[in-house]
Amino acid sequence: MNEHSPTIIPFNRSSLVGKEMDYLAQAVANGHISGDGDFSKRCHRLLEETLGVKKALLTTSCTHALEMAAMLLDVQPGDEIIVPSFTFVSTINAFVLRGAAPVFADIRSDTLNLDEDKIFSLITKRTKAIIAMHYGGVSCEMNKISALANLPLIEDNAHGLFGKFNGKFLGTLSQFATLSFHETKNFSCGEGGALLLNREEDIERAEIIREKGTNRSRFFRGQVDKYSWVDIGSSFLPSDMLAAFLLGQLEERERIQVKRKEIWQTYYQQLTDWAEMNKVGLPTIPAHCEQAYHLFYLLMPSLDARQKLIKHLNRLGIMSVFHYQPLHLSPMGRKFGGKIGDCPITEQISDRLLRLPFYFSLSETEQQIIINSVRSFNC
Repeated sequence: MNEHSPTIIPFNRSSLVGKEMDYLAQAVANGHISGDGDFSKRCHRLLEETLGVKKALLTTSCTHALEMAAMLLDVQPGDEIIVPSFTFVSTINAFVLRGAAPVFADIRSDTLNLDEDKIFSLITKRTKAIIAMHYGGVSCEMNKISALANLPLIEDNAHGLFGKFNGKFLGTLSQFATLSFHETKNFSCGEGGALLLNREEDIERAEIIREKGTNRSRFFRGQVDKYSWVDIGSSFLPSDMLAAFLLGQLEERERIQVKRKEIWQTYYQQLTDWAEMNKVGLPTIPAHCEQAYHLFYLLMPSLDARQKLIKHLNRLGIMSVFHYQPLHLSPMGRKFGGKIGDCPITEQISDRLLRLPFYFSLSETEQQIIINSVRSFNC
């Protein structure tokens, strides 16, 4: 094959795993395809009962769930938010939209999560919150981060639904947590997310913010005789058709996670000796963390080796990708004072990381082709 051969194995592929299409038809037959219909409520209950959170609210994206968290915290211009530089732009953009300034923190070289030992020196009297992003569905060191200061803690759990830290579900270890149901996630409805609330006192205002700043939810529960504009907010409700599709996926969560665990372990077991010979790093999972099996990555020895492996796999019809670019070195990050050397681990990890195809419908044959293709490459 030449360098422009068509992709045989994509990086991601969507799958039907349960009753998604039946539920979509039911949503239409119910005559309610806008937000907070029967399927939205069933998703809320499933997440609340399974995770043990006080309240789960579906949103149109994880980005919107983060924006809701920023509103709930009353983030104001001049506030500072401590955030890992190695994360998706939404993690901090939701707070910058409210006028906050990001304070970029470096990551650990093992789990690629926020380095808890480097946070304390970043805290000032203007610090409003700390965001812990669980990279790859492997938990940050939440006990240490929580003990650093009396500050709100937000879990960006876009990667980690059903992962655990010391036996507790990710998303239950902070004031707020956010989820993603984007097509690349373990459980998907194409585009979607959720805000998890772990304190009763946050629930009513969260419902108001989610309903365009109105107390519409109280009206539908019969608690008021009419609803009105009572706070800031926006339209964060996903269609009940998306919720119907998502419910079909969430109901099959055990089957999905078993398959993803098998894929992850196969990659790890069959690439370990190749990685050792080529000085390539593989994911690190601490013993007290139960990962969510969201992704599998290789840490190549250099940027040059990473790029060559991507091209090598592409020639063989396999799509592999790198991941986050350091936020502190982005055009926006530099406007907030970011510069080379601020987060050295982030800078070198970003240059070296390569993600392999990982999705529910990846067959054993396809995965073996990927593994053999990686093993045929020498750094």
